[in-house]
Amino acid sequence: MDTLPLDARLQAAAELIRAGWHADIGSDHATLPIWLLKSGRADRVIVVEKTTGPLEVARRAVTQAGLSGRTELRLGDGLEPLLTHELESVSLTGMGARTMLGILERGRAAGRVPAVLVVQPNDGAGLLRSWARTHGYRLVAERMVSGFWRYPVLRLERCGGPDTEHDPAYDGLPEAAALWYGPHLLRQVHPLLVQELRAQLSRLEPLERHARPQLLTDLATVRSALAWLKQAAPQEPDGAEPRQ
Repeated sequence: MDTLPLDARLQAAAELIRAGWHADIGSDHATLPIWLLKSGRADRVIVVEKTTGPLEVARRAVTQAGLSGRTELRLGDGLEPLLTHELESVSLTGMGARTMLGILERGRAAGRVPAVLVVQPNDGAGLLRSWARTHGYRLVAERMVSGFWRYPVLRLERCGGPDTEHDPAYDGLPEAAALWYGPHLLRQVHPLLVQELRAQLSRLEPLERHARPQLLTDLATVRSALAWLKQAAPQEPDGAEPRQ
């Protein structure tokens, strides 16, 4: 496949995408959409940018890749430029979780609700997991990869039926820990998650004696996650491969 390699976080996102139509919001250099087309993981892509500068950068990249016939480039805010039939699959990568939530909430208010969401926030994904549970999405897959930070990557799918707020991914797990750190990552005993939890524990424990209530809540969540991991895999070495 003649295409530039993706960095670890975009590669993790790409591996969670397979669609006829896929829209990438805030695509920058269109690296992810180009890779999806060349790898056969998407038939057509839509690149959405909020300002003209990044949109023209993406347009040049798509043209150079020879993919103009299978790519649409649109100027607009978040999901606003998309039509209903184009909401099959949407990705949001390289943004803060609150920025993503703003895009999703504005889209929902306008009736633009993607069937599948692949999100890679640059900070914690807890807010996105909570949003998904209360808006009819199930968390079907998670990844965590190293980079400037430890990046979580999630695939969310809309579900039908009367029990839309029940996500079986969270069954049997401490709820706060699963929401904040990821139910699939906990079940995998993912080594990067173990590193993240231990780093959080080292940061928070020295502050415990004079901590504010929110910090104490955060510390309790970290301890809950580590306790579950110890029970689930007491012999798991720190560097072990994540279990599937």
